[in-house]
Amino acid sequence: MADLAMAIAGARLLLLLAVAGALALPAAAEIRSESFHEDPRHTILFEKFGFSKTGAVRVILSGAAVSSSFARADPKQIGFFLLADESLLEAVAESRDRAEKKPKEPEDPSGADEPDLSGCVLSSSYVKTLFTFHDMEGGHYNKSFPVTHPDEYSLYFANCAPQSLVSMTVRTEMYNANPDGSKDYLPVGQAPVPAIYGFAAFCYAAFLAAWLYLTLSRDRVSANQIHHLMSALLVARLLYCLSAAEDQHYIRVTGTPHGWDVAFYLFQLVKGVILFAVIVLVGTGWSFLRPFLQDREKKVLMVVIPLQVIANIAAAVIGETGPFWQGWVTWNQILMLVDVACCCAVLFPVVWSMRALRETSKTDGKAARNLSKLTLFRQFYTVVIGYLYFTRIVVYMLSTIASYQYRWVSILSEEVAAMAFYVFMFYTFRPAERSKYFSLHDDDEEEAAEMVLREEEFEL
Repeated sequence: MADLAMAIAGARLLLLLAVAGALALPAAAEIRSESFHEDPRHTILFEKFGFSKTGAVRVILSGAAVSSSFARADPKQIGFFLLADESLLEAVAESRDRAEKKPKEPEDPSGADEPDLSGCVLSSSYVKTLFTFHDMEGGHYNKSFPVTHPDEYSLYFANCAPQSLVSMTVRTEMYNANPDGSKDYLPVGQAPVPAIYGFAAFCYAAFLAAWLYLTLSRDRVSANQIHHLMSALLVARLLYCLSAAEDQHYIRVTGTPHGWDVAFYLFQLVKGVILFAVIVLVGTGWSFLRPFLQDREKKVLMVVIPLQVIANIAAAVIGETGPFWQGWVTWNQILMLVDVACCCAVLFPVVWSMRALRETSKTDGKAARNLSKLTLFRQFYTVVIGYLYFTRIVVYMLSTIASYQYRWVSILSEEVAAMAFYVFMFYTFRPAERSKYFSLHDDDEEEAAEMVLREEEFEL
């Protein structure tokens, strides 16, 4: 019964880890090292990697030891294996079915100890077993395994020995060999990513130069504090793309980011905080409509900024550890919840501004001007929702449904969406002497605007 329960639990855990692996952000490095001390887990997901026909995985194991309070753990029941995504469900179902159908056998009075591996995932025909602890010498193992069939594989550790604890230090390397014999540590689907980030950095550099020309030279008199904060946002986005390009380049060549991951997470944090702050402040009309913030708007900023810090800390933890860490799934959930909370919070100031404009239009006699502002805020509200929806949902869907060879499409689409959103926001709220906020209208336009505002039943 212990073997049955263990096999079923292992199959469920295998499925859970695989689903969680789909949430993984791009890895910080394809060479990873991790130590485990008396780990009781039946299945551990180490990494997911897209291999070409010249791919290989190397596993270096040291200090491996197994302790069990139930019986002597058989080393053939503990080992590493590769599993293709397309074979995941079949492997889980096979492991569970074989465990459920396994008859209960009486203990052998002769003391023979030949374990039955029929319920262990290592014996599944759907997985590629690399090695078991039976193949080790003195608790050490070091070997490379070629991957001849191109696909996206996940590297797992399986422990089918009942009630056993495993201690070990593991170093994994996944790569594809180039024609010149060098190693490419980026998955097949992320090969164009350094170039994508590099081109995005070039576009933001040109964008920043044009924006600084407007705010510091041509329209310097009309520039407000919010426009300078938007300049800082472009600088942060530029540095983020540069650090991402360097990070992915060094991973591709050496397997490690050489410190660029620190810059990447730093500028990701700065970019995220400034972006949400700009959306909130633009939504309130701060500095170009009124020079102050209301208490409720200040509270939104006080909520959004710490949430962004937490979200970026979670992203860094997820990126720098991996699915093998026991708290990895929890941090994934924290990241998703905090990100959704931020996306919802930044919409409130826009909604408040739109309602305030509708109320003001009834008393100040400037219906046309208020209608112009209201229309603009509606456009901004719609675009913000579209941007957040696309980058949080559509991009995720692209990363999960696209073939492993085209995972770069989700990153490209996210950068294109970000650039389009920035262009809209910066152009709409650019510094100008005669902006839409302060344009004058004749009496006919004023009368028509009053009628529109009276008849309008727009509800948020």
